[in-house]
Amino acid sequence: MSADSPASPGHRALRRGRVSLPHGVYHVTVATWQRRPWFANTVHARAACVGFTDATALGDARLLAWVLMPDHAHWLLQLGERDGLSRVVARMKAAAARTVHRAGLAGPVWRPAFHDRALRREEDLRDVARYLLANPVRAGLVERSADYPFLGTIWPDV
Repeated sequence: MSADSPASPGHRALRRGRVSLPHGVYHVTVATWQRRPWFANTVHARAACVGFTDATALGDARLLAWVLMPDHAHWLLQLGERDGLSRVVARMKAAAARTVHRAGLAGPVWRPAFHDRALRREEDLRDVARYLLANPVRAGLVERSADYPFLGTIWPDV
């Protein structure tokens, strides 16, 4: 059974114990299908960013910070009142896949599962955002986060 198969034990383990709280903040990691570096291609990366930052995909959730790496994405999401985490993530992944397919990529874009970590109230959201936005630096893609084109945050000073 493939690691990307929805029936794989890893996929089920990611869902076990998942709780979505209204207004909760979650650090979500989504990986590409078979960890393919689809987003090393600038056209595909731009298209994915347009898709997952779309207001329709987010619904009443807020995307506080995000970074798109060549083979995965990190999102700092605050849920709204209406939709749970799985529904919001599914819409974001679907919207990004649609825009990437329109940009010329064929086939599956994302792994079916995702990893999430609920943030505690006392955690500093800006510190978590800084950590997310430093991913391209830690990966050796750029020397400064500000030089990486595929990231964003609601805080101008982060």
